Amino acid sequence: MGSVIGDLLPIAVGVAVSPVAVIATILMLLSKRAGSTSIGFALGCLLGIFIATVLFVTLSSALSTSDNGPSATVSWIKLALGVLLLAFGVKQWRGRSGEHETPKWMQAIDEMTAVKGLGLGFALAAINPKNLLMCIAAGVSIGSASLATSGVIASVLVFTIIASSTVAIPVIGYLVSADRLREPLAKLKVWLQDNNTTVMSVLILVVGVVLIGKGIGGIF
Repeated sequence: MGSVIGDLLPIAVGVAVSPVAVIATILMLLSKRAGSTSIGFALGCLLGIFIATVLFVTLSSALSTSDNGPSATVSWIKLALGVLLLAFGVKQWRGRSGEHETPKWMQAIDEMTAVKGLGLGFALAAINPKNLLMCIAAGVSIGSASLATSGVIASVLVFTIIASSTVAIPVIGYLVSADRLREPLAKLKVWLQDNNTTVMSVLILVVGVVLIGKGIGGIF
């Protein structure tokens, strides 16, 4: 299981440092309904990552051989995911210097309820194309590793916890000590808004290269 966790770490970090989700978390923590909305958002992110990963663990298990390691199909899937992420990363990198309009859902965060926060968290974690590709990659890595049920569960949980940590930790910290975190969170939000495209494009490129390497290694 150790090698699987090693494969999952860069993918989990790629999901965790997604600036959009972190900025949304900070905006919620600075909103009128900071407590309830941010908790709903964090739960939505956890559920989205968990459900998407489990779904693709199940699908990839059906494509894997039980005695000779990952099938060629799984390796081709990893290669394809790597190429797609690489394309996303290059596209984001080229557009990093342009002006980006603030999404309407970000402008409406101040009026969001806990239920809407949960739905937004789920969508950003499981439906957002870049995160979905990384959850697919994680599910394929776990499902093709021929792990025991306990190993599969542990791997999914480790991936989910790491991938959602940058949303969950600020929410927990804010609930414990809101006054101390307001100013640091506001400064972090400004930095992420200025650098989010660069940060995300670099991470996507790294994860894409890793997956391409894993796919090529399994094919040849």
